[in-house]
Amino acid sequence: MDRLLHVLTDGEERSWQDQANCMGVDPDLFFPERGASTREAKEVCRGCVVREDCLEYALANGEKFGIWGGMSERERRRIRRARALARRANGAASAS
Repeated sequence: MDRLLHVLTDGEERSWQDQANCMGVDPDLFFPERGASTREAKEVCRGCVVREDCLEYALANGEKFGIWGGMSERERRRIRRARALARRANGAASAS
């Protein structure tokens, strides 16, 4: 988690990170080598009370690596794509 906290800017709110299940867990677990299992990291995230906050942080900041909010970059990319499509659809519906 220390590595995760260093990603935040100094003035940014850190209250959700203080409640994270990953506090004290080896950060390397959340940044596995390419092709390595993400199961253990996702298991740490599974019951975390700030999982959604963590995921939204990663989505908002374009985190390209690691497990954030229990999701890999590939999974986060799908969410970003779906949200972009929904915004476009809403914009097109509003313009009509």
